[in-house]
Amino acid sequence: MSTLKVHNLSVYIEDKPILNDFSLEVPSGEVHAIMGPNGSGKSTLSKALAGHPSYVVKEGTAELDGNNFIGLEPDEISKAGLFLAFQYPIEVPGVSIANFIRAAIQSRIDDSKSFKAVDYYKELYKKMDELGIDRKFTSRSLNDGFSGGEKKRCEILQMAMIDPKFCILDETDSGLDIDALRVVSEGVNAMRNENRGFLVITHYQRLLDYIVPDKVHVMWDGKIVRSGDKELAKELEAKGYDWIKDELAA
Repeated sequence: MSTLKVHNLSVYIEDKPILNDFSLEVPSGEVHAIMGPNGSGKSTLSKALAGHPSYVVKEGTAELDGNNFIGLEPDEISKAGLFLAFQYPIEVPGVSIANFIRAAIQSRIDDSKSFKAVDYYKELYKKMDELGIDRKFTSRSLNDGFSGGEKKRCEILQMAMIDPKFCILDETDSGLDIDALRVVSEGVNAMRNENRGFLVITHYQRLLDYIVPDKVHVMWDGKIVRSGDKELAKELEAKGYDWIKDELAA
């Protein structure tokens, strides 16, 4: 049971405060969505939780399974069970998809356990077929020359193969057409279960038509200012973020 608990998190970039006393709890088995305008701190949250060195945590904690992981190195946070799907996945020329994912899985396995190539490729091809990824992509360099949709499919493939405890999707819908959005969402939905939580960060309600959240949070100026069910996302889509701004100013 992997619950994410973020408590009183304050994050700075070059001495500029971005998150201010931010708190959030996502219970195991639930999908929570965070929406908000540009500059509200959504991506800062995801990168700070993943241990990006440019995002300095001044105060607060973030726990997974009751263990605070703030201050750990990114690879240690990943091994603890947190997976981050980036808004803009990076390209890694010279490293094939197959070798990249295999190395990531191998790093999580006890040295005493066996890791058979035949079993790995059987599972890899199964997941690729489910995500509509051509099997020939296994030999291609990670994200090198990929379209936006191919990059996002590849990240969901990584997530499915690594099988993390908790997943953060940072604007995964960015740059996706309808068909790619549907395929990626199906991949995410296939991983939903009572033992895994998801935090979905998005600008738009359309993603939440495919990945239906248990709760929706509105982020403004580094804090959550409103929470509700999926209807809140529809209200934001209809009224825009100025509605929240006017409400906060009142």
